[in-house]
Amino acid sequence: MGVRPVPGRKRLVVGVTVGMSADLLLRGQLAWFRERGWDVTLISTPDDQAQRAATREGVELLGIPMARGISPLSDLTGLVAWVRALRRLRPDAVNVGTPKAALLGSIAAWLTRVPRRLYTVRGLRLEGSSGPLSRVLWLMEWVTMRAATDVLFVSASLAEEAVRRRLPIAGKKRLIGQGSSNGVDAAAVQTRVSQVDRDALRAELGLSDEDFVVGFVGRINPDKGTDVIARASRSAELDPRVKFLMIGSLESPELRAGLASPDSRLRHVEWTDDVWGHLAAMDALCLPTLREGFPNVVLEAAAAGLPVVTTTATGAVDSVVDGETGFLIPVGDDAALVARLNTLADQPDLAASMGAAGRQRVLEHFGQEQIWRGIEHILTGHTTHDTKGVIT
Repeated sequence: MGVRPVPGRKRLVVGVTVGMSADLLLRGQLAWFRERGWDVTLISTPDDQAQRAATREGVELLGIPMARGISPLSDLTGLVAWVRALRRLRPDAVNVGTPKAALLGSIAAWLTRVPRRLYTVRGLRLEGSSGPLSRVLWLMEWVTMRAATDVLFVSASLAEEAVRRRLPIAGKKRLIGQGSSNGVDAAAVQTRVSQVDRDALRAELGLSDEDFVVGFVGRINPDKGTDVIARASRSAELDPRVKFLMIGSLESPELRAGLASPDSRLRHVEWTDDVWGHLAAMDALCLPTLREGFPNVVLEAAAAGLPVVTTTATGAVDSVVDGETGFLIPVGDDAALVARLNTLADQPDLAASMGAAGRQRVLEHFGQEQIWRGIEHILTGHTTHDTKGVIT
């Protein structure tokens, strides 16, 4: 708690709830702002990943414990800590994202009159909820957005969902280019993929050169549509060459049962920091998700030259140009997933052209510095209507 502002430098506080978010969602961004002359402080629940992210980015970490779930006493304690921190740091701007840090950080920034208060919306937890919980989550979003001066959505469809749910974003809505909150380093992805011996990796994973390997990366649970993958893998209509490589923590009972089957098409790898290296084993990526903010893994797969099959769900629909960089399918439609994967397996030239188009789209619209400059424009009050910049 001994962080002090550096005289003469613009001061920025970036807040996320837990260290994993800082590690995965802010890679390179904090260092870029620091190099641009900002005095950057990261606020997060103090854990090893938060410290690792702060060290990597060369910024100060100020630890404030925050409960991810609804916890009134803990939340009040966290809010008081946020207010004290902002009074001491006196930042010119705050950028908060992930639900609890966004709620507490936005309220604290409003109470302490921070000039620019940016809420980065990477998803709406209230989507898919119902009953009293849905009303509580809506109120949390309403308060967070009301306290912010700017609300940055990571995709156009997410902004549309917020409008549909009558959240208070009039005059505050921001979207950088075609979306994302951190972009992707396409050159770094491609470099890592090129370093991997594809045949050796496939052999290690129990896959052959003849297999058409469809990857999935993320939490393996029903919200990500992995039960759709399980059903598709058992379909008699699925091309026999198609195999699924699932990377992530296994939370789906249906997938767990499928993996136990001796004739399963499913292969599972626990979460790894070398996701990019594993893209080398894949011929395509699928993400049959129920909802997203903007799926970074789609950008990473596209940067590696892979075609992508995802859904028309919020956030996911923005990540693929249907018929050009991959395919969009209805949410929950395993038959449609089977059909599209069969098309890609049967038409390698089409798969290659879609992968190339996806990579070009990433290079043109999702470069990290392009996204970071857009964020800086918002934080300094210089928004524009340029389609390559910040849309209000």
